[in-house]
Formats: sequence, C-alpha cells, structure tokens
Amino acid sequence: MIERRDPASPPPPPPLTPPIGRVVATEQKPATPHQFHFWTANETSIGIGAIVRVEEPGNGKGETGKVVYGVVTDGFAYSDLATPLHDVVGAEGDPAKAAERPTVRQEIRLWTAAVLRQTPEEPLQPVPLGQVHVATDVDVAQALRMDAYLGGAQPTAIPVGLYTSGGLEAPVYVDADFLLGPEAAHLNISGVSGLATKTSAVEFLLSSIFQHFPPHKGRVAAVCFNVKGPDLCFLDRPGTLDDEDRRRYQRLGVAPEPFQQVRYFAPFKADGVNLNTLRTHPDLVGDVEPLVWGLREVLDYAEVLLNRDDIDAKADAFIDFLADRVVDKEFEDGFGGVHRVVTFADLERLFRSIFDGLELAGRGGGDSWRTHHIATMRKVRNRLANISTRCKGLVTDDGPSNDLPWGRFTDRTVYVVDVANVDPLGQDLVFARVVSQLRERLERRDLGVEAVVVFVDELNKYAPADGPETYVKKMLLDISERGRYLGLVLFGAEQFRSQVHRRVVGNAGTVVFGRMDADELATPGYQVLSPATKIKLATLPIGELMVRHPHFTQPIFVRFPRPAVLRGRDGVERYPPTADLPFEDAVARQLVKLDRRVRPNQVKDVIADRREEDVRRALAHTRQTRPQDALAHFKKQLGGRVAAAPAAARESVPPLNAISDEPY
Repeated sequence: MIERRDPASPPPPPPLTPPIGRVVATEQKPATPHQFHFWTANETSIGIGAIVRVEEPGNGKGETGKVVYGVVTDGFAYSDLATPLHDVVGAEGDPAKAAERPTVRQEIRLWTAAVLRQTPEEPLQPVPLGQVHVATDVDVAQALRMDAYLGGAQPTAIPVGLYTSGGLEAPVYVDADFLLGPEAAHLNISGVSGLATKTSAVEFLLSSIFQHFPPHKGRVAAVCFNVKGPDLCFLDRPGTLDDEDRRRYQRLGVAPEPFQQVRYFAPFKADGVNLNTLRTHPDLVGDVEPLVWGLREVLDYAEVLLNRDDIDAKADAFIDFLADRVVDKEFEDGFGGVHRVVTFADLERLFRSIFDGLELAGRGGGDSWRTHHIATMRKVRNRLANISTRCKGLVTDDGPSNDLPWGRFTDRTVYVVDVANVDPLGQDLVFARVVSQLRERLERRDLGVEAVVVFVDELNKYAPADGPETYVKKMLLDISERGRYLGLVLFGAEQFRSQVHRRVVGNAGTVVFGRMDADELATPGYQVLSPATKIKLATLPIGELMVRHPHFTQPIFVRFPRPAVLRGRDGVERYPPTADLPFEDAVARQLVKLDRRVRPNQVKDVIADRREEDVRRALAHTRQTRPQDALAHFKKQLGGRVAAAPAAARESVPPLNAISDEPY
C-alpha cells in the first residue's frame, strides 16, 4: 500500500547517510554554540569547506534531538607520540627502520567545524556529542538558510554556483533581495589577475540574474564598463563549453547561451569617424554606437574634470554661472555682442569677445567681468581646452552629442561602455556621468527598468582606500550606501580588496573571493578566516570561488561553469580588429549602418572636396536624427544647416584645443 502525503505538508527528512565521524569535546577543545570538533577515519571524503550534519540522538519518546549544520574550517592529524623525539628514538635515528616497526602507531584525524545553523534555533546551546554525516542536497539548503527564499509564493533565489564536497554536488543560491536590494545589495569580487576568474564570474552571475530575476521585482538591466582590453567586447557571441560545463549549467537551471540583448557604446578616435574600440571587425562594428558628448554634458560634470588643486571656489562659481546663465540661452556679453552658446566652439567665441572687450575697456586697469576675475576665466577656459584635447573623440568641439538611451532602457539588456583605450580623464568623465544619470533616472523612475547592475572592474583605481576625495570616489560611496533603495547595484571587482575604500567593500552584501595572493591574505581584513581556509584560498583553481552572503553564517566554496560567452582573448583571435578606415570610408560605413540602401560610392561623391569638420557635423546630426532617408538628410545638413558659425567666423576663431597655452 502506497502512503499518500498531503502536498501542503513539509517533505519528510531525507534518509541519513552512514556516519563519517563523531563529535568529541575535551577540556582543551570543548564544543560551543558556534564551533565543534569531530573525528573521522583516516580515509575520508571530506575536507576544508565540507558541510556536515550533526544529529543528537532522540530521547526514546519519539522526539528527535537537536540538528546542527557546520562547515569544516580546519583539520588536524596526530598520533599518541608525546614529542617527535620519541619517534626518532623508536626508529634508532634511521627513517628506513620506522617503516619496519612491528606495530603501527594509531593516527587520528580531527576536524574543526564552524556552526552554520541549529534547529531548533532556540535555546542556543553547545553542539551535542552526536554522529556526524555528510550533508545532502536538502541539508545544504537548510544549513545555508536557502529554504527561506527557495520556495513560497514569490521565490527570490539566484543560482550562484555548485557546492561540491564529500561526493555531493548541490546548487547554491543567493537571495535577490540581498543581492539586488532592497534588503541589502552590491557584490564585490577579489582575486589575482590573469586567471579569468573575476570577469568570468560576473558574466555567469549576470546571466543567472537575467534568467532568474523574480518577476514581481520588475525589469532589470546591466551597464558594464570595459576598462581594459577586450574583456567585455563579445558578450553576444557564444563561447566554447565542454560537457562538464553544460552539465553544471543544467544542474543550476541556467541556459548556457550568450546574452540575447547587448548594446555597445564607444567614443570615436581623434579623427571623429573611426570608433575607439577593439570591436571593429566588419561583422561586429555595425553593432557599436558612438558615445559623443558636447559642452552641456561636460559642464554638468565639470567637478570630475576640474577637481585639481588649482581649481578653487571662484572657478567653480564661474562654471556654475556658465551652466546656469549662458549655455543654451541667448546671452549678451556686455560689449554689444549676443551669443547662443551650444558647443565648445560657441563658448570659445564668447571668451574671445569678453577678453577683447575687457582689453579695450580696461586700459585703465579693469580686470573683472560680472564679478569674475579675468584670471579665473582664463583658468577655466584652459581647463576646458585640456578636456577637449585629451578626450578628443569623446568630447566634440561642435556638433550634436550621442548618448546612452536614457529613459528607454529595456529589460534583460546589457549596455557595454567601452572606454578601454580612452584617456584616464575621459574614463572618469564617462563613469561619473553614466552612473550619475542612472541614479537620477532611477530616483525619478523614468529609466525604463526598475533595477540596474553596474559592473566596474579595477575598483582600486576609482575608490582607493587612500588618496584624494575625488568626485568619482564620493559617487561610489553614495551608491554603496544609498543605491539599494533606488535599485542601483554596484558589482565591483579588484585584485586587492584591502586597497579599496572600506565603506565601498563594507556595504557589499555579497562578497566573492577567487584565488588570493598570500600577501593580501596577510592583511587585517582576513583575520576572521582560519589558516586552512586561507591556504585553500591561495590555491583555488579556476572556476572555484568562496562566497559570503547575508544568509550564510560562514563563507562557502562553490564552483561555477565557464561563461557561455566568447572570452576577450578568443574573440580578438576570431574577430581580429581592422585597421582604421580612411575618412571617406569611415563616413560611408556610418551612413550604411543607418540606412542599408546607402551605397559607399554615393557618400564619397557627396563629401568630395568638403571640409572634414562640416562632414562630421552633418554625420552627427544624421546619426542623432535617424531619418528614414539617411543620405538625403545627410546631404541637406551638409549644405550648411548645421554649421556651428559662419565660415568667416570659424576661420578667425582658433579651435578650443589650440588655446591651452594661454596664461592664467
């Protein structure tokens, strides 16, 4: 007769495996509510990081005893020898004779385990002297408190890897409420460089989030900054997986496939038409959108670029005056001229007019304009010129900008901003502006998604433990402390966690460690780990991580499968970047991307004998407008409708990047 069970009732406990050991407690090594010791046979399948279950014998009245789950943190082996000298004397000083002794000394394997969970949890008592069993799948879920978010009406479990120890392979999940907010948020991952662990782990975790993000939490997207090489340039291309990887994907319930929706953004090179990215192969470059900013975008984040020692409150006040009273408005310079400042070129004409006016009117010693000293204005002008020079291609002197699709972010989409080859000043500007825009849009709830994961590699550079308080560092601190309430989640990676600001890493709800450098493990931040755990961290193979999560009372070692996307090094070999195209060919490629009906020869005929700056402005306007007939619109704009100024004025005004030698 088959016993039928009520579906609403909890499942019966799994049958216990044969015991592998027994808890022991001595005066020197007592069992406590947070730690216990147990012995096993010399031949055992467990090791450091194994999860075990201790069950107290029942009282004989049908009531089960306390159940304790623990994770092995250290191990010892010793015999009945009092000192090593006894073994030397017994072998008469000859190691060969030690193997010939008639009796074999008894050896003991003693393990130390940290308590993960006790059931019932009250009263909290020392671990009982019971039998020790290897944990089962259900035990792992109970020990790590995953049962709280694996089931129920609205589960929030995100697969992070496989726990593998003692012959067991059990999925490990993290809680979306504690990974992506609002309960806690942010992830930090550390590890030595060169093992393809940090980036690979984030790629797998993003794929897992996209496939398992709880529907009741809304829509989610990711913004990834590619700051070195080709690491994130091929997220939409399938990688090579072996059978073992596919089996792990199946065990975790994650489909082994590249990201379905990826949008790439990269600034231009100095020529203004070739994209500054390694994703320039003809099969891929058509998917890369230019990232170009103008005067308004730069002035809004001038603090990022002008927070040097010689920029004082007076300069900041003048920049605020420009942003509030001058840019995008009809403005009288006080010397009879009326200006509408939209571009850097317009701003330079305004500066020229002011300086010329002061020179003519100030023969008697006048040196101020509208309460702003001429030295302050020259200082700001030169700093802005420096931006235009160092970030040429990202910052345009004239012409419209091209930005991320603010307000139109789509669900389960990765937005990759490739700034690997951009000057560090430009990287700071991109990072600050993009993250600030994300924060502002999420506050207003008009971004298009409810949660955004921001992945930043080389966190040591942007939020170092020491150094000046830069705008970028202050912004990262603000995200770490307030981002979880907005849905703005920071996934940061670095080689040395001890060199990142404590408030940034301290606010990360989930912390992941790959293989660690021995010097890093010697820093104070790792004192809570046992010596054996540190040794394991220093020798972790590729694909294995140690995870700390709010639901886990102790760190847990997990394995994750290789990401299903093409690795950066492999992508460069399969899709080698092409050399920069000549100006005409690059312009033609941009227009063909907008309208497949356009023929390159038509474009070359149109731009023949045209000035490059006029062609760039017409192309930028066409790209921003995205008309149905791109070539016709391009021709119309090239006819002079988007000229920044009359030709004579442009001839007489030097470009902004040519004035950096002005005195200040």
